[in-house]
Amino acid sequence: MEIQRHNTMISLLLILGFLTAIAQSVRFDLQSGHTKCISDDIKSNSMTVGKYSVVNPNDAHPMPESHKLTVRVTSAYGNTYHQSERVESGQFGFQAAEAGDYLACFWAVDHNPLVTITVEFDWKSGVAAKDWSNVAKKGSVDVMEIELKKLQETITNIHEEMLYLREREEEMQNLNIATNSRMAWLSFLSLGVCLSVAGLQLWHLKSFFEKKKII
Repeated sequence: MEIQRHNTMISLLLILGFLTAIAQSVRFDLQSGHTKCISDDIKSNSMTVGKYSVVNPNDAHPMPESHKLTVRVTSAYGNTYHQSERVESGQFGFQAAEAGDYLACFWAVDHNPLVTITVEFDWKSGVAAKDWSNVAKKGSVDVMEIELKKLQETITNIHEEMLYLREREEEMQNLNIATNSRMAWLSFLSLGVCLSVAGLQLWHLKSFFEKKKII
């Protein structure tokens, strides 16, 4: 029984480690007047949260005025879910109404001379976006139960992801079938046009030779 409990804890820790790796922050450099976009494939009705901040190059001094960002988060259809202009930090959170690739774009304000700013960005979706600390406080559950809840959420999320990928696969298959069907009709049409042109050429040559009394 103790061995089984130990193995269960190891499995839970591995899964949590995987989730932590997914949810870890991204740090990147951005020059003045330049843009960098980060994408994330999000299913519809999935929760997504993110926070970003500019790293102060000198903690002993206030943030320079040149270290400002304009941030915009859009869906695959171009709908804007979050926008902030000339800020040092911010956060967003929403439930995705559309499935597809969401873009978080960062613009660094123009500055002369050019400066390079460092941005920390943390973007979580699905299970990783859920605030498990609040779940633990509200439910007054122990650590093991929290881990089991996380595991259940992860399994549910994986199942939904598989269904989503299956739907996308069916859409691609239908698109391939429709494309192949159109190509087949186009091939038959091209063959018909070629045969018609060849027949007209033969008829024209036969008429020409008959007029010249060659045949």
